[in-house]
Amino acid sequence: MKIIVTSIFVQDQDKALEFYSEKLGFVKKEDVPVGEFRWITLVSPDDQDGTELLLEPNAHPAAKEYQNKIFAEGIPATMFGVPDVHKEYERLMEKGVRFTMEPTKMGEVTIAVLDDTCGNLIQIVQK
Repeated sequence: MKIIVTSIFVQDQDKALEFYSEKLGFVKKEDVPVGEFRWITLVSPDDQDGTELLLEPNAHPAAKEYQNKIFAEGIPATMFGVPDVHKEYERLMEKGVRFTMEPTKMGEVTIAVLDDTCGNLIQIVQK
């Protein structure tokens, strides 16, 4: 068994697609209409057959509440690995991405936290 799709709740699928592809650099894999929403997945450009990230609408009240509460508490919704947090931080800052935590060494890893503009904090990590 392996993880093939993981999801993140987003307030606006179009805005999220733009952010995750144009700012973070993920590649759109699927974009299929499903009722009033879409099944939109992205993958790493380096592993296009790897795990897909689903941009899940937060239309359900429980999803909205969960997303709002973890954001308010400063809890990242997910984590992405990068080879060099400092370089990625600089690259994303140049693209106008807002960080809530600069690169910080925490034991064996270095992390930074960014705001995806769609209701989530995202942690990037270098192991």
